[in-house]
Amino acid sequence: MAHTDNFRDRVVSLIDASIAAKQSLLNSPETLLTIAKVSEVVVNAIRQSNKVFLFGNGGSAADAQHIAAEFVGRFAFDRPALPALALSVNTSCITAIGNDYGFDRVFSRQIEALGRAGDVAIGISTSGNSPNVISGLSVAKTMGLHTIALTGCLGGKIRNEVEHCICVPSNVTPRIQECHILIGHIISELVEETIFHE
Repeated sequence: MAHTDNFRDRVVSLIDASIAAKQSLLNSPETLLTIAKVSEVVVNAIRQSNKVFLFGNGGSAADAQHIAAEFVGRFAFDRPALPALALSVNTSCITAIGNDYGFDRVFSRQIEALGRAGDVAIGISTSGNSPNVISGLSVAKTMGLHTIALTGCLGGKIRNEVEHCICVPSNVTPRIQECHILIGHIISELVEETIFHE
């Protein structure tokens, strides 16, 4: 029972920490404005028949896939599919590019192949310093894609590579990732509602 009580206290503490991270997000007017601007960028791109690429490593790769699924599938209601692709899902591409060119190019090479001016590239990195995410966004920028990053704290090196950087005000990776999926859900909902219910 002593272990259960201790675990329960830790559960409460971790939920409190997650709420505090989201409260910090809510109390950051600059970040809220950036989320709104990014949602508008995505709406405008999709309306012009462009698509959205999302990419990251580890948990951020999972977040990229999750957000892409909200676009291609559905978020809150039935509607036509929206064009979004997570660049971490094709293991043959990732392993071939990683083997032949290096892991730093696993996203940039796919952007070169699939991206077009006017598309949207969303790179996710809790540190803001993932070399392959930075490389993907750098190539996207050169090709005329809209560039967006989801990061933590001050944004790391990635901040200088993108038009819009959504920086979660936290240094703790799990709290940043929890906020990233919240932000992904907000963008998904705003895009879906605006395009189909305006």
